[in-house]
Amino acid sequence: MKIVLDFLNQLAENNNKEWFDANKSFYKEVKQTFEAFTEKLIINISEFDPTIRNLTVKDCTYRIYRDLRFSKDKTPYKTHIGAYICPNGKKSGLGGYYFHLESNSKQYLSSHLLATGAVCIPNNILNSIREDVFTLPKEFENCISLAKGWEIDQANKMKTMPKQFPKEAVNAEYLKLKDFILSKKLDDSYVLSDNLLERVTQEFEKTMKFKEFINRAITALD
Repeated sequence: MKIVLDFLNQLAENNNKEWFDANKSFYKEVKQTFEAFTEKLIINISEFDPTIRNLTVKDCTYRIYRDLRFSKDKTPYKTHIGAYICPNGKKSGLGGYYFHLESNSKQYLSSHLLATGAVCIPNNILNSIREDVFTLPKEFENCISLAKGWEIDQANKMKTMPKQFPKEAVNAEYLKLKDFILSKKLDDSYVLSDNLLERVTQEFEKTMKFKEFINRAITALD
């Protein structure tokens, strides 16, 4: 992954069309490297989670070009790269496994990252997840505890309890969440390790039950 990190770091320092055009062959090699890794990761994850079998790399990856229509920041390119491996692809609305690499500028997230779960959740689905968290607190806690070394991300949450739940609920802080994701930060040494693919696969396997809990609540509304 060294070539990927090198590219992202250089792009962060030269985020303009002129530099990108002059380094298109560099980006092509980076894209091929990341997509080859993603393809292998899909295969590995499908061995313990059959719901993501038959996904293609295109189903899970994103364009490097930023959407500038509603942004004050007009830099044209993302300085991060990621793969979201979830049932039926990244646009399905289901929870999945996310592998994220970031430039040293940390302009998007604070670090390289593994994440499992769902974000930007519509209100009706969010309510369905919260209902399951409320009625099945021990199961939800168990899903979290199985993911040793991970933590549930509480950055995006309500300040007060949703009105439909009692304030004294045993898992009150979880019921305030707007995103339901487990995350694990990675450093450069982790990303550059020779056995990165195996390590990432093993980490994601720890979070499968959490993903299943979230997706059961999502698909209950189908």
